Amino acid sequence: MSTEHSSNTASHTVPWSVTAATGVGSMPGTDALEAATVVVGELPEFPHLPELPDRGVGADIIGRTAGLLVDLAVEVVPSGYRVTSRPGRDHRRAVDLMRRDLDAFEEALDRAGARPPAVKVQLAGPWTLASEIELPRGHRVLTDSGALREFTESLGEGLAAHVAEMSRRSGDAPVVVQFDEPALPSVLAGALSTPSGYGTVRAVPEPEAKALLAELIGAARGATGQPVIVHCCAPRPPVGLVRAAGAGAISLDATLLDGAPAALADDIGETLDAGVPLLLGLVPGVAPRRPFELADAAGPALRLVDRLGFPRTMLAERAM
Repeated sequence: MSTEHSSNTASHTVPWSVTAATGVGSMPGTDALEAATVVVGELPEFPHLPELPDRGVGADIIGRTAGLLVDLAVEVVPSGYRVTSRPGRDHRRAVDLMRRDLDAFEEALDRAGARPPAVKVQLAGPWTLASEIELPRGHRVLTDSGALREFTESLGEGLAAHVAEMSRRSGDAPVVVQFDEPALPSVLAGALSTPSGYGTVRAVPEPEAKALLAELIGAARGATGQPVIVHCCAPRPPVGLVRAAGAGAISLDATLLDGAPAALADDIGETLDAGVPLLLGLVPGVAPRRPFELADAAGPALRLVDRLGFPRTMLAERAM
């Protein structure tokens, strides 16, 4: 559970407090109740719905998100997830796993007697989802403008229902949506392979990428009334594009930002200047190879603000 610490800013009101911490989403293991109990116990101010990809098909971020789509279904083929005409075993498994996760989260809250100030759910962002699901002929969804539009609308509708269910099971707590976009840099760079493996999919222009992401951010904000987090764990995340698309907070893996190019550093600095909270991943999601000290965790964040020329106190004000 990679843990991120957060804060409020005057210009960007968020439902979590300056002392809150949350997790990116994915956790090891296969026991949903155990994972939910850990999250509720360790992150009481801003718990998230855990993801347990070790359970296999339908438990990963793509399968989980696809299971929320309305009037669209997927199946598993040797190359990954593919659109199918009707829900089958793979799609039903994804839906069932999500239901079990919600049951476990609700039970963990009840056992702890907890009513958190806010909760978080994680979904694949529109570009990552469309890059990782194939059309019937094997091409990625993002290569077909009509299919991309259909997926976007379906995800927006499914997201609203998921948020309502999560809020109901959490004692009507405010729900924050986090869109995971690990594939967005590859989408922008034209680095995704074609079905043959001999070519690459065309690069998506930044204005097009920003417009689609902004549409889903707007849908999530409309469903929750809360700022939307966009998470990108790539070494060179498109921070400027994500901020321009309307993200209310941006989640980054701070341990990958050492040596970031000047343009990325500038984008991060402008984001902090604008008062957009950063969620900085600092705690590893697996057991470290050596004893893990607090100074080790804080190091990447401290080096980042030092490089940007901000006072270290800014981390307490604008970073989680």
